[in-house]
Amino acid sequence: MMSGIFISFEGGEGSGKTTQIKLLSNWIMGQWAGRVTQTREPGGTNGAELIRNLLVTGDEKRWDSVTEALLMTASRRDNLMRIIKPALEDGDAVITDRFYDSTSVYQGIVGGASAELINALNSLCLDEMTPDVTILLDIDPQLGLSRSTRAENVETRFENKGLEFHQKVRAGYLELAKAHPERFMVVDASRNEKVIHDDIIARLTPVLKARS
Repeated sequence: MMSGIFISFEGGEGSGKTTQIKLLSNWIMGQWAGRVTQTREPGGTNGAELIRNLLVTGDEKRWDSVTEALLMTASRRDNLMRIIKPALEDGDAVITDRFYDSTSVYQGIVGGASAELINALNSLCLDEMTPDVTILLDIDPQLGLSRSTRAENVETRFENKGLEFHQKVRAGYLELAKAHPERFMVVDASRNEKVIHDDIIARLTPVLKARS
């Protein structure tokens, strides 16, 4: 049995986060007898899911980056207070599909919202809550977008921003991972999903052992 751990998955569109979160959740429950709470950003709670719909549907120019960051922060705060913190306090493993690194990249590094604004919003929202581990599923944007557009999905606002935007997203994530090596695990997401999963659990196992 292990104590609570907070794991975030990050990556560009079509990187396979949903699949890997499901596989990791099943593995933790099976191998470590741990409870797992899954959530996502934007979203996770009833109110945050309403905000999600505003952000991920419609025309790609619907919001500017500052407005997106404000909406993301409102969603994140609700998710944090209602889902993430209570689950961690109960000893669950919390696995989230995106957290504040997404805002740092999409709205900050790529979108142009200032680092000062992003940091201020995080300070206001997060209560110093940071993932213990961030798994970055790194993939060539062209391959990721081809995967994403094959899926039946109406949440295409960010996919529609074009290849150059997503190349900048990838570069932004790798920049963050380089700046925070103590919590980022960069995983090659171009491979078979089982190979990716095996890579993740091999690298995550020592972290979980240290918390058991």
